[in-house]
Amino acid sequence: MDSSLFPSEPTTRSVLIANERTKLTATYVYAIAGSIFTVGGLAQILAVLDTSSPPGLPAPAIVGIAEIGWVTGGTLHDAARRSLKERHG
Repeated sequence: MDSSLFPSEPTTRSVLIANERTKLTATYVYAIAGSIFTVGGLAQILAVLDTSSPPGLPAPAIVGIAEIGWVTGGTLHDAARRSLKERHG
């Protein structure tokens, strides 16, 4: 077998590629987390505050949906941060 196909130690190029892939994945997860937080959490509360008509859902349901959006967004954000910290020390 050709030993150049399976180097024993990672090359500088392979380390840089792995780092960029990790950063790209973390950025993608950050974007999803921000979207979930905004649409699922923040928009629910702002929609209720901005309208003069009664909401279509009871207040506990709206708060529950918002909390799910906040927790999900925060969890994804934390997961992205941890993946970068593990990868880059």
